[in-house]
Amino acid sequence: MQTQLPFFPSTTKLVNSSVGIYENDEFVYYLHNGNPIYCHGLNDKNSYRFILGNLVVNNLCTITELSDCLGVNRKNIERYANTFRQKGAEYFFSRKETRGQCYK
Repeated sequence: MQTQLPFFPSTTKLVNSSVGIYENDEFVYYLHNGNPIYCHGLNDKNSYRFILGNLVVNNLCTITELSDCLGVNRKNIERYANTFRQKGAEYFFSRKETRGQCYK
């Protein structure tokens, strides 16, 4: 079996030894051993939540590692992971954004 050395771009924020986050041209790339596994637009919140939950559920990184790297509250990442486990991936993309809107 051949081992794979992780090569990351120089501006990559490392989450752990095998996962990194890289921003380029209004896109955010999530890298595993230097290879892109996910990508979303800089302002795409639903994809961001889906990807963070997916990384935790698939054991690529821990909640604490993501929280420390991104400066995000641990509870938010826990919520994304639990939502991914309970409701699946389609929930992140089919839900309506209701915050900040009048209820009438």
